[in-house]
Amino acid sequence: MATYVLVPGAWKGAWSFEAVVPLLERAGHTVHALTLTGLRPDDDEATVATANLDTHADDVVRHLDRHHITDATLVGHSYAGMVIAAAADRAGGRIARLVHLDAYVPRNGESCWTATNEHFREVFAAGAVSTGYAVRPPHGGDPRRRPHPLASFLQTIRLSGTFAQVPRREFVYCSGWEDRTPFTELRTRLRSDPDWQVHDLPTGHDAMHEAPDAVAALLLGE
Repeated sequence: MATYVLVPGAWKGAWSFEAVVPLLERAGHTVHALTLTGLRPDDDEATVATANLDTHADDVVRHLDRHHITDATLVGHSYAGMVIAAAADRAGGRIARLVHLDAYVPRNGESCWTATNEHFREVFAAGAVSTGYAVRPPHGGDPRRRPHPLASFLQTIRLSGTFAQVPRREFVYCSGWEDRTPFTELRTRLRSDPDWQVHDLPTGHDAMHEAPDAVAALLLGE
């Protein structure tokens, strides 16, 4: 049986996988859904202000350590593609599979800010105006979303090469929001890379809520 570690995207917590977790568990797998530092309901302003990409990668690695996980399937949604890449690079070979679920797949030296498109750079900048350190969620989404640490969007990733040695690497492209997605060019690049498997889902960005059965089936390899 597999061990899944699910990492939510910007503004979200473990709850973003609430419809997928029971489907994986019902299939007999162990599932850990995380909430990253700065996104927890009891995090104070100082915690939010100082959390960055390194903080979030360390959240994942510490979770692996705490639960003695040595053969993980890391799943990252959206921003968390940055997180699982950084975590895999420092996890010492404990990652068996990476699934970037409509998520960034960074090259060394990139940040979420540089890897995204102009639409989301405007969202990040406008959302951080009130505090200068936390990006408020865009309007119209789940009310459980929380302001996201700006530094985690801006910090560049440093990859040693271990990330590229994960045996199984997959990218899921959600095609139902092509007017705003920052991932179209990434899909094209990864399709031409024999080390990556690319899947398409005909959903919007929030695939875990829109089509949890399809996401679970993909993660289960069905």
